[in-house]
Amino acid sequence: MKAIVLDAPHRLVLESLDAGQLPSGWARVRMLTAALNHRDKWIVEGKYAKIRYPSVLGSDGCGIVVEVNADDRRLLGTRVVINPNQHWGSDPRAQSAEYTILGMPSPGTFAEYLDVPLDRLHPAPAHLSDEEAASLPVTGLTAYRAVFVQGQLDPSDTVLITGIGGGVALMALQFVRAATNATVAVTSGAEWKLRRSLELGATCGVLYTAESWWEELRRSIGGFDMCIEGTCGEPFNHLLALARPAARIVVYGATLGKVPNLDVHRLFWKQLRIIGSTMGSDDDFRSMLEFVERHRIAPIVDSVIPFDQFDRAFERLRNREQFGKIVLRISTE
Repeated sequence: MKAIVLDAPHRLVLESLDAGQLPSGWARVRMLTAALNHRDKWIVEGKYAKIRYPSVLGSDGCGIVVEVNADDRRLLGTRVVINPNQHWGSDPRAQSAEYTILGMPSPGTFAEYLDVPLDRLHPAPAHLSDEEAASLPVTGLTAYRAVFVQGQLDPSDTVLITGIGGGVALMALQFVRAATNATVAVTSGAEWKLRRSLELGATCGVLYTAESWWEELRRSIGGFDMCIEGTCGEPFNHLLALARPAARIVVYGATLGKVPNLDVHRLFWKQLRIIGSTMGSDDDFRSMLEFVERHRIAPIVDSVIPFDQFDRAFERLRNREQFGKIVLRISTE
């Protein structure tokens, strides 16, 4: 089978690999589509813990179950999405020490075939295309836990979502909009992404590149009750200034790095809660799929790129040109 292999730092190659023997209790999935995540880019750049070479990356995917090594063969022939969680553990509050995500260190979805335990497979929502289904697992799970489990979205909330255009931020916007009529403000570094977000239901948006962007948000919405935040860095203190008393700031990423000179005075005086959120439990994944199916939510697909042109996909991700998910089309059968 063909697979995209990371065989050295900064080097991805398309190689032929032996699919091997299917373990007991596992299924073999013929991959139709796979979606990129920033995690894949960071692994390629060597900015991830415990990287192994060679490795097949990819945490998101949609495919057809073509072989099952188990008595229960109900999923055989089914179009599925793959739960990327591995070994979350028994505590719903946080993942175990053994927790990993599909695609590093275990082989991922950037391959023509992928072997996974049967309990990682779920029928793909019928209303989604192959490309949309591949875009759902990581961003859908991360956004669902951030909005509903950690953030405890309330219909009366005014919500701020930072970095709109990324997959998690867009899914968070769609989830909030499906669940409530809440006021939702967004930030982005591109005017065209703000316009697209308004079409998806955002109430207002500001460029975080603008001077005093937080003052513009204050004039527009007056403050927020919950923020879904994936950037951190220096702007984080402005979120504390914008937060209403008892607001929740749910942090699922830190693309801008550490927060310098954290404004702890606002943090304690406003009784704010900063809540970490990473991926989600298996129960969260099942709940997310049910929510998506009930509300017929479709992830935003930025572009679909042929499997053997994966370098174009990574270049688009590196240049931050995307609005939604970049998807590799692996099989057309």
